[in-house]
Amino acid sequence: MTVAPCEKICPRIPWEEIDTILLDMDGTLLDKHFDDYFWEQYVPEHYSLLHDIPVAEAREQLLARYHRVKATLDWSDLSFWSRELGMDLQELKLRINHLIGIHPYVIEFLEYCLQVRKKLYLITNAHSSTLAIKLDKTALGPWFDRIVCAEEVGLAKEEPEFWHRLEEMLGFDRGRTLLVDDTEQVLCTAQSFGLAHLLFVARPSSRQRVRYSCRFPSIEYFKELLPPTTAGQQKSHSAD
Repeated sequence: MTVAPCEKICPRIPWEEIDTILLDMDGTLLDKHFDDYFWEQYVPEHYSLLHDIPVAEAREQLLARYHRVKATLDWSDLSFWSRELGMDLQELKLRINHLIGIHPYVIEFLEYCLQVRKKLYLITNAHSSTLAIKLDKTALGPWFDRIVCAEEVGLAKEEPEFWHRLEEMLGFDRGRTLLVDDTEQVLCTAQSFGLAHLLFVARPSSRQRVRYSCRFPSIEYFKELLPPTTAGQQKSHSAD
């Protein structure tokens, strides 16, 4: 049965009612093509060589193993998967770090947030070793008041208790906080927690079709949140 695509719910962000902005990393600020390629193609290729099996079989096995720990800390833990698969995944990521790229209009959006004096936090499920590779490649770190990995919190963002712990760590006001993420489950959990402003990124990967949320306002690019004069000055910050 084919599920009909959702129509776009356009965002209307009341900036005067927002003090704090929580931003996801992979798929939101960074092009998720890197992660999709790494886990679905690059790792299976090396796994197939290690076990002398076809790449398609390796991919099938690995996708099943990934799925079993989805929405947990293990899902994005490079140390866990290096042990599980018998490969140095951090080294493999470094070999293709040229594929790491920032989405268009991200830098302009971060600049705008600072101009209007919003607190900026990067909140990611990414493992600290992956985060280090990506921050080194993109130089996004200085834009943020603080960067929080899920492993620091002790839970993945999909877990309800994650948001209670994050609130204790950062001291934000639920009613005056905006969360931008490309994972609906994360947004649903944050909504149940009581975050007032939620936004879905409908184009997490430059190589995949746009997919709007049926529940949350969606954007394809951060340009949609910028004043016209700011958006008009955009320069390409995407990967070559």
